[in-house]
Amino acid sequence: MITAKKFILKRLYSGVPKDTDVDIVEEELQPIKDGEFLTEAVYISVDPYMRTFPPNIGADLEGDQVAKIIESKSKEYPVGKYVVASFGWRTHTIAKEIPLPGGILTDFENLPLSLALGMLGMPGNTAYLGFLTICKPKDGETVVVSGAGGAVGSHVGQIAKIMGCKVIGILGDDLKGKYITEELGFDHYINYKRANVKNELEKLAPNGIDCYFDNVSGEISSTVISLMNERGRVCVCGAISEYNYDPHNYPKVSPILGTILIKQLYVEGFSVYGFTDRWNEAKEQNWKWIKQGKLKYKETITHGFDNTFTAFLDLFQGKNYGKAIVKV
Repeated sequence: MITAKKFILKRLYSGVPKDTDVDIVEEELQPIKDGEFLTEAVYISVDPYMRTFPPNIGADLEGDQVAKIIESKSKEYPVGKYVVASFGWRTHTIAKEIPLPGGILTDFENLPLSLALGMLGMPGNTAYLGFLTICKPKDGETVVVSGAGGAVGSHVGQIAKIMGCKVIGILGDDLKGKYITEELGFDHYINYKRANVKNELEKLAPNGIDCYFDNVSGEISSTVISLMNERGRVCVCGAISEYNYDPHNYPKVSPILGTILIKQLYVEGFSVYGFTDRWNEAKEQNWKWIKQGKLKYKETITHGFDNTFTAFLDLFQGKNYGKAIVKV
């Protein structure tokens, strides 16, 4: 009999999540039945959006993982294969013989399997589908990306360069800024913690902004939108600046509806789960760009299952370069 370890919610988050909000417990798993298979977690994903969907007290914490099948009574899921699935923050899982969103991983050749949680998974699909579907970039346009050092933002900026755009990334760390400009090809970066975002954007984008990929919301987004060109496009993908606030008491920001009206801006919220019919398209194109050297990736890997929540908290302090992952 296998003993699984898992994270459960001990108390509801209030403000920034704390170690005392969760607990690690053990669970005895029963022998698998016909049509079932047993997996062991290899990589676990931590993402900012998880802060906005806390489960009920006592429930398992949710999240995607790359897992190896270690026992099986299913012809569809044989021992030794790897799957991507929303099994949550747990070491072992018994799954039924049903289609999994990520399915069995195909041959990654010389690429790490962890990319199935990053550039070749949900974040990569988010970057590809959100940016190209909503922002519709054109050669020569100016694109601004907030949260530019994270998994999605760093990916979006690279796609924008592939499309022939001028790209400005906004983030909160100079080392990350050098990384996205010197290694990923962004044209400029702005450290919002030490620079006036409006003044810097006016200097770096004297002809205005055509596309904005928003991962943060808040005053930064109000500033960017105020400087956009007529009929500019905005993809609202994330709002990490708001996640730890009381939803009944958000901080006030400069109004933008008048700007949206006068400049006839196109603003749309984006969730990748509304585009599951195009996941293979996104994954295949991202794969081609990686193999061609047009997309570069960097992963922040935390080792040890027990450190999963710490890796999650580090996201809100901007400690991750690219995708944050836990290697179990």
